[in-house]
Amino acid sequence: MTDTIELELTGIAHGGEALGHLAGAGPGPAKVVFVPYAIPGERVRAELVEVKERWARARLIEVLRADPDRVEPPCPYFGPGLCGGCHWQHIAYPRQAELKQEIVRDQLVRLAHLPDPPVADILVLADPAAPGETPEILTYNYRNRMRFGVTADGHLGLRRASGQDILAVDECLLLHEQLDALHASLDLAWPALAGLTLRAGVNTGQAMIVLHAGAGDEPELELDVPAACVLQSARGLKPLIGDPWIEEAIADRRYRISAESVFPVNTAGAEARAEIVAAYLAPRPDDVVLDLYSGVGLLALTLADSAAQVIGVEASPAACEDFAANAAARTSITLHEGPVEQVLPAISSEAERLDLAVLTPPRTGAGPEVIRLLAGFAPRRIVHVSLDPAMLARDALHLVAAGYRLLEVQPLDSQPQTAHVETIACWEKTAL
Repeated sequence: MTDTIELELTGIAHGGEALGHLAGAGPGPAKVVFVPYAIPGERVRAELVEVKERWARARLIEVLRADPDRVEPPCPYFGPGLCGGCHWQHIAYPRQAELKQEIVRDQLVRLAHLPDPPVADILVLADPAAPGETPEILTYNYRNRMRFGVTADGHLGLRRASGQDILAVDECLLLHEQLDALHASLDLAWPALAGLTLRAGVNTGQAMIVLHAGAGDEPELELDVPAACVLQSARGLKPLIGDPWIEEAIADRRYRISAESVFPVNTAGAEARAEIVAAYLAPRPDDVVLDLYSGVGLLALTLADSAAQVIGVEASPAACEDFAANAAARTSITLHEGPVEQVLPAISSEAERLDLAVLTPPRTGAGPEVIRLLAGFAPRRIVHVSLDPAMLARDALHLVAAGYRLLEVQPLDSQPQTAHVETIACWEKTAL
């Protein structure tokens, strides 16, 4: 096998790379070759950089026949060897959405062994439009949180696609305009700085800077824009300016989000997630709902409007404090702090019944034990929220084994220009 090959690209892989097949010298099946920065339908010249028994990865050298959906990337930091934050700036956005839906379907067929999964048309997000105007699709300027590293010479930057070091960047097109202005205003000269995270409450106008550092003296700060500032070091978390949290507004509710708490990076995506989950579960007035991996309470507070009781479970102490603050006035919401697999048995002994459940597991998935414990409550519907279609597919195997049928998967494009796709899957208990 030569190092340089010509290849017809016929599909898209889970990680966002285009793929083709290269016939070997023997009688065995053709080797799958993954080519980043390419598009299915193109013919390319590429250099093999990693070769395994059944697959290989190649570096794009030249596009011999371009796909009609190939576009010029607007970001100077996008491309091989540069910033790894985006995967698909070279692909027209409508095609990006189609590819994401294809990835979701492919993962459920190949990994979950569902021959014809009910995958809905992907939902793309748009800015609210004035009456009579067409909403503008959010393809850039949507991120409400971004973590920056520091280069060897002290400049802020983002991790390269190779993952080896930090690339200095003056601008990131994915940042919401509020964070873009905050990023542009920063002038940092502090040797102890290892990186920083910028956060924004898009609907509240609030902002926060989280400085990441080892042990050392505190920095002297002067900010030209209003923002809270927190120091996160080996000694813990210390507010330097303002409170160690911001607030975001979703569907007329305000959520406190601390420096260490997780929240969706796309505010419009958070709003869509809450609406879809509530529609899939359709709580009745006497229902008891379980919210696993509940974070700061986004879904719990949404569902509490329609159900009799919502029980949240969250392991992060910071998120639990935010959850408690956000749900302080809601007597129908309770929270259990701790790992889900440890908390569920205790809930089983105290809850008379659980009618519905929603879970938003980490990228590793809920796994067989959590799903076994959850299925023991026999909720009539379970909604599974995932940021990784492969994780959804792996958990789907256990949900099917536990007696649940997939009603529908709603893909949600909350991170355009990347290969990441959110899925919200509705499962129903099958009749005995």
